[in-house]
Amino acid sequence: MEVGMLCQVHLRRLLFVISAMASVAVLVQLSELPYKNYSSYLSHNNGKTFMTVESETFLNISPLTETNVAHGVANDTNPLQLPERDEYKRGAEGENKDYDFDAEMNNDRNSRSNITFETGLTIDKSLTLGNVTSKDNSYVPLKVIIVSMNKEIQQVATATSSNITTVLGTSTMKKRGKKPTTISQMNLLLHQASGSANLMSPKWSSTRDRELQKARLQIENAPIIRNTLGLETSVFRNFSMFKRSYKLMERMLKVYIYREGEKPIFHQPMLRGIYASEGWFMKLMEANKKFVVKDPKKAHLFYLPFSSLKLRIALHQPNFATQNDLGKHLQDYIDMIASRYHFWNRSNGADHFLVACHDWAPKFTRKSMGSCIKTLCNSNLARDFNIGKDISLPVTYIRTSQYPIKDLGGNPPSERPVLAFFAGGMHGYLRPVLLKYWNDKVPDMKIFGPMPRDIEGKSKYRELMKSSKYCICAKGYEVHTPRVVESIYYECVPVIISDNYVPPLFGVLDWESFSVFVLEEDVPNLRNILLSIPEEKYLAMQRRVKLVQQHFLWHKEPVKYDLFHMILHSIWSYWSCVEECLAHNEETFN
Repeated sequence: MEVGMLCQVHLRRLLFVISAMASVAVLVQLSELPYKNYSSYLSHNNGKTFMTVESETFLNISPLTETNVAHGVANDTNPLQLPERDEYKRGAEGENKDYDFDAEMNNDRNSRSNITFETGLTIDKSLTLGNVTSKDNSYVPLKVIIVSMNKEIQQVATATSSNITTVLGTSTMKKRGKKPTTISQMNLLLHQASGSANLMSPKWSSTRDRELQKARLQIENAPIIRNTLGLETSVFRNFSMFKRSYKLMERMLKVYIYREGEKPIFHQPMLRGIYASEGWFMKLMEANKKFVVKDPKKAHLFYLPFSSLKLRIALHQPNFATQNDLGKHLQDYIDMIASRYHFWNRSNGADHFLVACHDWAPKFTRKSMGSCIKTLCNSNLARDFNIGKDISLPVTYIRTSQYPIKDLGGNPPSERPVLAFFAGGMHGYLRPVLLKYWNDKVPDMKIFGPMPRDIEGKSKYRELMKSSKYCICAKGYEVHTPRVVESIYYECVPVIISDNYVPPLFGVLDWESFSVFVLEEDVPNLRNILLSIPEEKYLAMQRRVKLVQQHFLWHKEPVKYDLFHMILHSIWSYWSCVEECLAHNEETFN
């Protein structure tokens, strides 16, 4: 009997020790979670949405003071990664027979059946209603998803949800302690970056290096050019040096394209949709006979011909289980290139370049291609984009690969009665804010959500762009948007509302001469900002938009000064240190 009681005592002690150890393990794990002091679970039940935060449940959201909030998408694409989803789908469908768009989008849903929360965001006291969209397309009212009461979010947090399709928060959010970089500050950064010329000293010199040194001297001493030959001098930072640089590029530049890499990720461009820029450049570069050489010893630059979109599509296919596998695939490619050729090792890849438009491209290339010249659509200065080294690639929404410059032009200024126009999906936090302040508020501000996708809706969209003075280019989930180039196509002055966005071809073009930049926090004052622009200045900007249009066009056969040549020139100008000169205004060198 005593033995039995003793065994029970020891058993209780053992169970106590085990439970204590388990508790300690749980506490350690909780302390290492990205959200540390809270946990959250989002659910959908009987038409109500609630979230549990720190053991408190909020049904359709209780009263708030200033509170950290979440804004995200469940069973859909990650709001930080795939912007303009509707435009992406419309543009990508039918591009290639081997491209299954629905399967790709299902992969996105399966990989992210959760809510992804942005970091360091706060909400003001003016809460507005958003919606939860269920799978049967019904709407459930929702104010805002609470993540943490009065706590700063340190990292991204997630909450599992299997029944909710989309969450849209329409409250004004701000990033604490992070002031956006204005366009004037970007100009200054470009000066500073070009002054500390980014060329990496190669391990050994070559004939091509000496050719570049001679070219640099010719460009720095370029005479002032008076004859513009159809070009608008005022849209360039330094027209004379651009002309000299462009001429030398045509005469000198040689590019080697690595033949390595298997399709579809390598050597197979996609020519439609919002990511078409990378595809058109690849197509035209690989078919070019003027710049491309077969002997790598004759090359000044080396092109890495991969498609960031095709790489993204490969996710969840064999050998690509996670996003890290996508980056590893590029690293393996670089390792192979470095083992077969000595050119990568000579400069550690600094004379190699890539052209990539998918939102994930900065992440894909961060480790394996960090030293390369990166030409990116996702040119977010607050993240991985380096002004003065990286090149901003325009987002060109191409609807038909057979006729990429279809339906250009717009009404003259006297036939543009609309002050400002915007229509688009409610991606990201900014667009709902734009609608909150300007949807159906005044007749001359045509600010809408998504328009119908039928023929009539698309025609109405184009007509509004062609009959508006200013076209609003508001960021979605990422900083870039196809509306910037669309505005130029329809001869509408772009109004760029996207903090930290470096506009395309920034090292060469003077964007302030033909567009307007508005900080995200100034959306409530948008109409006053536009009305304060003198008519004479507007007319000058609109005229320049028409003249700069030629630099943003894709042609099936490249023509002088078109987008293919302008992208290639930006890459050339970086490597030849030309931007050290081009970043300065014309009068600096008079």
